[in-house]
Amino acid sequence: MLQAIVLFLLAGMAEIGGGYLIWLWLREGKPFYLGIVGGMALVLYGVIATFQSFPSFGRVYAAYGGVFIVLSVLWGWLVDQKTPDRYDRIGAVICLAGVSVMLWAPHQ
Repeated sequence: MLQAIVLFLLAGMAEIGGGYLIWLWLREGKPFYLGIVGGMALVLYGVIATFQSFPSFGRVYAAYGGVFIVLSVLWGWLVDQKTPDRYDRIGAVICLAGVSVMLWAPHQ
């Protein structure tokens, strides 16, 4: 379980970080090389996700979506300085509960 959590966190940081660098390049006029580094981070995200031990691609990516939401809220808080409100926090907890059910419930 710890390995799954670490891989989700690493994949999330690669995806959000990569998307953020591309955002900075295209939306905020930052240097082109940030877009290149962002693209490489997005490729790295795709590679990291394949190391999950769960057998179903769809289940892994669906569960990752919940983790991505939580990490995005945290990124906005720590990087963009946008404090999450009560509804952001409630939504993040709901997403984590959904991820837990999807990954660790007894499936057939």
